[in-house]
Amino acid sequence: MVSLICTIQSHRDDVNCCAFSSSLLATCSADKTICVYSTRDFSELPFSPLSGHGYGVHCCCFSACGQYLASCSTDATTMVWAMGTGEIEAVLEHPGRSPVRVCAFSPDSTHLVSGGSDGTIGLWDFSSRTLRRTGAVTDTSIVACSFTPCSQLFITGSTYGDLRLWDLNMNHLHAEKNAHDLGVTCCQFAPQIMKDLDGCIQFRLASCGQDSLLKIWIVSFLSSGGVKMQLAHTLTGQSAPVLSCAYSADGQMLVSGSVDKTVTVYQANEGILLYTLNQHDRYVTACAFSPTAPIIATGSMDKTVNIWRVEDSSLAQGKSLSDETASVLSNEDRKLRGHSKLMVTEWSEEDVLAWLQEEGLEALIDIFKSNNIDGKELLSLSKESLSSELHIDGYSYEREAIESWITTKSRTSPMTNLPLQTTLLTPNRTLKMAIYRWTTSQ
Repeated sequence: MVSLICTIQSHRDDVNCCAFSSSLLATCSADKTICVYSTRDFSELPFSPLSGHGYGVHCCCFSACGQYLASCSTDATTMVWAMGTGEIEAVLEHPGRSPVRVCAFSPDSTHLVSGGSDGTIGLWDFSSRTLRRTGAVTDTSIVACSFTPCSQLFITGSTYGDLRLWDLNMNHLHAEKNAHDLGVTCCQFAPQIMKDLDGCIQFRLASCGQDSLLKIWIVSFLSSGGVKMQLAHTLTGQSAPVLSCAYSADGQMLVSGSVDKTVTVYQANEGILLYTLNQHDRYVTACAFSPTAPIIATGSMDKTVNIWRVEDSSLAQGKSLSDETASVLSNEDRKLRGHSKLMVTEWSEEDVLAWLQEEGLEALIDIFKSNNIDGKELLSLSKESLSSELHIDGYSYEREAIESWITTKSRTSPMTNLPLQTTLLTPNRTLKMAIYRWTTSQ
């Protein structure tokens, strides 16, 4: 279940973008301002709103550490703000002095990209705040941009409808023409780096556009040195142009906002529609996942920002424990026994053990204790670490079948043949919910 936590009404015009750091939420608007909130209670910070742009602000993004916020505007600048004080650290004038439609930090915060309405691209060295390289795509506007999780490449999307991959020397590596009919509106790489069976590096990319589609691509770097983009899923959960999309921090969920006023949430790897949210009154122009909690922010032309909590996810396909912690992440209306209202990233090892006890996962306590798992490590657990380090199987089975296997066979994983250190079964609620939604729609 996804529940609406609160609705923020600070802006006086369309909300164009939402962005999270580990502790802050920033939103920007056609009203020329950027508002900044604490994610503890979504109260606005004393120095907010940030005023300095001469025209509407199209996009904002945080540096990896959250110390800086970048924002870009029709006034042809990208501004860098210090989040300790709200002061302007730098004003970056876009090459060609065209309106700047999008900006994006590299995950390591060494670079910042800005894209202009005239098709120009500026690659900035962030430490020196200087322009390092320029590029251009003719006869179009650059409206979307995202770095790969390795920080070495970035992709741009344009109103022409193409997706183009670049390296840090502004070499053009690949063009996926007509990726979206009538234009791309947003794109984002998933946070994880993958490898195929041949050991080649792969990334997942989500893109959306005026064709009312949300697409998931596999971007592969071939051993021959080439690049291949393969369409993995085309998602049709919305009935009008899709204006924004964003991955969750673990890459397992994908959210999008549309002209049809809806917000959709998908299980990202399989492209399964999980939720459709209808609380906005006008176009949903922005969406973002928190990197530290199962929280979504969505912005709209109704001038509001809605804050949502994902409450009932679990170990979907055994990929991550971060979704299982969703139901205990509330900093408003639920208090854990013996705990203060802390974000999971702030939990001590004792907090994690207490949570396992409260959730009926006592069989895991000794395993977690011996591995000194605290809150940050809990959120970072992957399928591989569950299997190799904590000796948890991490796969999904029919309950009757796996119980029969455990009863009649040796204590080994049906998938890996490795010994099972525990026979505790964890319900895959996300898979169950997806099956239910599919069966009820038929």
